[in-house]
Formats: sequence, C-alpha cells, structure tokens
Amino acid sequence: MIEAINEAMRQEMERDPRIIVLGEDVGENGGVFRATDGLLAQFGEGRVFDTPLAESGIIGTSIGLAINGMRPIAEIQFLGFVYQAMDQLAAQAARIRFRSAGRFSCPIVVRSPYGGGVRTPELHSDALEALFTHSPGLKVVMPSNPYDAKGLLISAIRDEDPVLFLEPMKLYRAFRMEVPEEPYTIPLGQARVVKEGDDVTIIAWGATVPLADKVAAEMGAKGVSAEVIDLRCLQPLDIDTIITSVEKTGRVMIVHEAVKTGGFGAEVAALISERALFSLSAPIVRIAGYDTPYPVPSVEDDWLPNAERIAEGIETLLRY
Repeated sequence: MIEAINEAMRQEMERDPRIIVLGEDVGENGGVFRATDGLLAQFGEGRVFDTPLAESGIIGTSIGLAINGMRPIAEIQFLGFVYQAMDQLAAQAARIRFRSAGRFSCPIVVRSPYGGGVRTPELHSDALEALFTHSPGLKVVMPSNPYDAKGLLISAIRDEDPVLFLEPMKLYRAFRMEVPEEPYTIPLGQARVVKEGDDVTIIAWGATVPLADKVAAEMGAKGVSAEVIDLRCLQPLDIDTIITSVEKTGRVMIVHEAVKTGGFGAEVAALISERALFSLSAPIVRIAGYDTPYPVPSVEDDWLPNAERIAEGIETLLRY
C-alpha cells in the first residue's frame, strides 16, 4: 500500500504542476513511513517541503493555497495529531464552498495514517473518522488494499472538495497485490463487495476489511456464507450496496477500529434501520474498539476487533 500511495502522488504531480506536498518530515526524510520518498528529489523543494510541527499551520496554509489555485496534499503525521487542525478542517475547509455560495472550492487532500496493531505511543493509533463524517463538506476515504489506495487517492487529488484520506498503518506493508502502472481512478462513494454470501453481511473499512474477509473464509468452512462489504468511502457513503446486501442476508455485523459509542458504525446501523428494518432477522451487531482511550501496546490486541470477537458475533446473529 505504501508504494501505491507514493506512486499515486508521483504520477499526479507529473500530470498537474499545481499539486504540492507539505507536512512534517515529508521532504528529505520521505515521511515517517516513507510515503513521500523520492518526491523531493524529483520535484524539488518548491513543490515538496517540510513544515514546522504545527498541524493547524499545515492545514491553514493548505486552505489558502487551494483557494488561490493550488492543489495541496497535506500530511498529518498521525491522525491523533489532527485535533490541532480541527478548526481549519471543520470550520474552514469544509465550509468554503457553502460559505461562498459556490464561488470558491477547497481542493485539498489531507493524508494521515491511523489505526492499531503496530505498537505505537499514545495519540498515534486513534481511529477518528467519525469526527469528520459529522462535518458536512468533507469527504472521508479509507482504503484497505494497494489497488484501492492508488485509485482512490488519485480520485481524491482530482476532486474539487476537501478529502481526508486515512491510511491504515497496519496495512502499509502487510501484503502485496498487482496494481496497474498507469494512473487510474476509483469513484469516491462506491463500496466494494469483497466476498458474496447469503447468511450474514459484514460491513467494514480500512484494516478491518482483511480481518473480516479472513473470518468469513473460516466460517465458510463451517457452512456459513458471509458477505463482506468494504465501504472504502464513509463520506459519500454507498448506502445502496449496503441495503442490497442486507435485504439478501437479513443479518448485519459492522466492524471498525474506532470506539463503539458514536463510531461511524452507529450511523450505518441507523441507516439500515431506516431503510431495511423489515429485512432484518436479528439485531445489528457492532464489533469495535472499547469506550476507552486507545490502550498501551501490551493490551491493544485485546482492545481491537479480532477474529474471535467477529466469529462470536456471527454465531450470535445466526442464533436468531
């Protein structure tokens, strides 16, 4: 995934001279995970540059650049650091098109790694996507594999509105897959059916998608047919794909890393209840992080959704 993200930025910068990359350590160091490796050497310090450790300044500068015709790709080094930039994102970037009655847009991409399972210190692993789905005007993208990461990032860069592109750290180098060398796009707001099934629908995004797919395969060996949906984008949300699946299976599980209360899974569950209540054969099950701050590394494996919790949730659904 890290190579796919790097290639997407490089190819888009070759295509459009208005695209610039800024953030902490994105230049000479190539980013803390090397997502921007080689971009400074190819495009120069006028288009790839390091910033001070000031997230509000990174996003505020990007907004001004975007309004004046540039297309910034800003990196927040870890998503837990984004609190410092909430005013710039939610009160400025998200509202510019609305506030100006369409006179201005804010075509920025804010990239940020998130998620657990990699033993990081405090404020490095938090999954905070729900904060931004609650801010109209922002688009939220969360890929789960290299192919989607490249296609979705190119679409995000070409979009005329602000996009948060949240990258699961655990998947940066978890596996490889074939990715076309040429640029391509994946429409924002189009979910992917990872695996078709008839007994239960598992809805996931980011790092929980490969986990859900693995458990679905294991349950398949026991005769359980699980359908797995990768949302890919939380905003805009492909509700039609979700409802089609729910109407087929009648049982729903939602899996995400963020804390359960107020997580985006609650919004998905509410939409399903509004649109497909009488298709449900069982209460909706949510498998998520617990309602605590993200824990210390020694216990994070128990805090995060895992195969055992997902399998138990499926068995609960099937008892109805």
